[in-house]
Amino acid sequence: MPRTYPCLWFDTDAQPAAEFYTSLFPNSKITTVSHYPKGSGDREGQVLTVAFELDGAPYLALNGGPQFTFDEAISITIDVKDQAELDHYWDALVADGGQESMCGWLKDKFGLSWQVVPEHWDEIATGDPDRAARVFAAMMTMKRLDIAALEAAGNS
Repeated sequence: MPRTYPCLWFDTDAQPAAEFYTSLFPNSKITTVSHYPKGSGDREGQVLTVAFELDGAPYLALNGGPQFTFDEAISITIDVKDQAELDHYWDALVADGGQESMCGWLKDKFGLSWQVVPEHWDEIATGDPDRAARVFAAMMTMKRLDIAALEAAGNS
């Protein structure tokens, strides 16, 4: 199968975003930075693309201009092992202008949507329909997920 990876469209923040994201995740790095070539108008010499990896997964950030912006139709999910890890990523991603949303969703300072969820979400939120309904109802009251409260709702 051919390799697939997301391309994230920015106006001008591809490199700062890639630097920020690679600073948050272990085993992450920027691999390539390309620039607009000669003859490309007012963007000549500016950063065009930044290829980077988040814990080994490839991404591409593109400075394509202001025509397109992020929305919640696409988000990046982070599976975390515990509440401390959830809090670490949540706090870092909402810092400096990010915005909390509902049910474990947020937007970072660049407007990209993220979901920060426990890696054992399927164990917490599935099973019998009554359990799933209790977990869902608890989740709907939260912005940042509280893993212990979700587990308690499922076990009540």
